[in-house]
Amino acid sequence: MKRTIRYYRIIWLKYDLTAGLSVFLVALPLCLGIALASGVPLYTGILSGIIGGLVVSLISGSQLAVSGPAAGLTTLVASSIISFGDFRIFLLAVIIAGVFQLLLGLLKLGVIANYFPSSVIKGMLAAIGIILISKQIPLALGYDQPDFWTNGFLKLFRPSNFRSSFINFNQHITRGAILISIISLIVLIALQLPFSKKIKIIPAPLIVVIIGVIINFIFTKAAAGYSLKNTQLVNIPSNVLANISFPDFTKIFSVPGIWKDGISIGLLATLETLLCIEAIDKLDRHNRITPVNRELVAQGIGNITCGFLGAIPITAVVVRGAANVDAGARTKMSAFTHGLFLLLAVSFVPFLLNKIPYASLSAILIITGYNLAKPKLFLNIWSLGWKQFLPFIITILVILSTDLLIGVSVGLLISIYFIVQNNFKAEYKITKTRIGGIETACIKLNTNVTFLNKVKLRKVLDDVPEYSVLTIDGSECNFIDYDILEIISEYENKAHERHIELHLKGIEKVNVTAVH
Repeated sequence: MKRTIRYYRIIWLKYDLTAGLSVFLVALPLCLGIALASGVPLYTGILSGIIGGLVVSLISGSQLAVSGPAAGLTTLVASSIISFGDFRIFLLAVIIAGVFQLLLGLLKLGVIANYFPSSVIKGMLAAIGIILISKQIPLALGYDQPDFWTNGFLKLFRPSNFRSSFINFNQHITRGAILISIISLIVLIALQLPFSKKIKIIPAPLIVVIIGVIINFIFTKAAAGYSLKNTQLVNIPSNVLANISFPDFTKIFSVPGIWKDGISIGLLATLETLLCIEAIDKLDRHNRITPVNRELVAQGIGNITCGFLGAIPITAVVVRGAANVDAGARTKMSAFTHGLFLLLAVSFVPFLLNKIPYASLSAILIITGYNLAKPKLFLNIWSLGWKQFLPFIITILVILSTDLLIGVSVGLLISIYFIVQNNFKAEYKITKTRIGGIETACIKLNTNVTFLNKVKLRKVLDDVPEYSVLTIDGSECNFIDYDILEIISEYENKAHERHIELHLKGIEKVNVTAVH
């Protein structure tokens, strides 16, 4: 035991302490930005990061994954809070999501992500990216009125009152916020270019936050007309513990939609986590494989804790995990350390966090949204053909017009349709020849023939001409559904009446008279 503790202490001091600090610097602006995009108090995002670091890391079997609030959940979280009208009721949905994940892990259902088609998952993430961008544009412009898209932006395109609409729109935007957003976006884009990887020491989100703080400080001292209002800056209370909201358990069965939203959050958080774990395992230089069921147990306990302590839901996050790997982390102590730094920051220096402009956070989230919905992604899915592109694009359109759960369900149904259609074509092969003037056909059944092939097979049998020879060969089949055997046995009587010479190979006849 002493040797193990000594080993972890050496590893922590040599590798995981600095890696944890690096991940903290990446996670801090992202925690704030994701809370901002979710429409919740910003300290709840930091609380989620703390729980992801201090709770999930200790239970998880992953040595390199880092958990916290995720951009992929912002749309669902924001819509859920609006529908309930009370953050305390929403916290009940977070607890339900955690219980759902915990049950998935305990029942060893961590393979659930493998049953979601890649095109649907990519469509879901792209839709989330588009929504994320649309929600951040008003903040990037410093727009101070509600309903930016309906009452602000779209009015500019009405030719009848364009001038007055433009003047009105111009009065509600903040030039200082626009300048900070533009500079932040330029910096973020530049730091994604190949040449910047050689010179990048400080994480890009942190650089953007520091630049935003400095620019607003300059505006305050030298150009008051451009300085940001207090409502356009982060507002973390000096005593976070006194402001924590707790779930209202009296509403758990009385408010409709809690269970539906809880399961939706749990399912989406599970998919994001499992996809992230797969990606981080590929980056691990020591080729360690994370036990997915244990990971779901850890995430479930983490989200239950989030619900009880007034935080937004968490997942394993690729950006944090990749930053952890790049910083040279060796064990899960780096993730724990990042949570510890978040706790110290919110406890002792909230006044520093309150100098961060929303415009800087919105720029970070716009780039995050763009990375989820890159044009390159659309072109790549298009190149794979309609059977991949159609579920992808319809999933996006339905999510944008309704909600995430309906969009994913419709995308799944379309994918299943293509699977069924392929099954129709794949499970038998027909060859036709003429021998001595008599038409001869052979239907060779492939490995597994199910009831899904009934319609096509019946049509093929009906098309066999009279006075011909037909062979149905099932000798290489692993499985022939009873429905198929029934059709073939019924056809034997038809063949006799139509003077078709029928030969069956490897096909067991069934008693069809018993079913009529």
